[in-house]
Amino acid sequence: MNKAIREVLDWVIIIAIAFGASYALRHWVVQPYRIQMSSMETTVFPNDLVMVDKISYDFHQPRRGDVIIFWPPGVTTGDPYIKRVIGLPGETVEAKGGKIYVNGKAADEVYLHGYVMPDFSPTPVPQGQLFVMGDNRAVSLDSRSFGTIPTSSIIGRAMFAYWPLQHFVVLRAQTVLVQ
Repeated sequence: MNKAIREVLDWVIIIAIAFGASYALRHWVVQPYRIQMSSMETTVFPNDLVMVDKISYDFHQPRRGDVIIFWPPGVTTGDPYIKRVIGLPGETVEAKGGKIYVNGKAADEVYLHGYVMPDFSPTPVPQGQLFVMGDNRAVSLDSRSFGTIPTSSIIGRAMFAYWPLQHFVVLRAQTVLVQ
């Protein structure tokens, strides 16, 4: 084979490998998502881009306070939702006196900004399910409306918002339960 053809073939192989690796990385490991809703303000805002880790829940269960991207019950097209994990399997979540309680312990939700939560009755979280809520509780369509979500509906954990740059934030699990 002449040298020119071999060089072209080498470049075609390199480009094919790069495209294949890029596809695999985006499909199975990490993926950017554009936020379409205001339910997580002031943590993330509409039109922010977030990077989503699609693989870590293959190795461990979601944790309280994780910000997740998921399909709400009965929806598999359009835009997925972004919410914070409040209740884990086997727990009971309720709101009273303007605060969230998990198994009777008050949640110290430092990311909320002045919204007073209306009361709701104790809601048990079944095995394989999560109770999720938006940080902007006044407008959030979440587990208070559609119930708990199956962990199988989770696309991934939102790791950080990166665009626009002035909205850059690392999304850490921030819900702390107190006695």
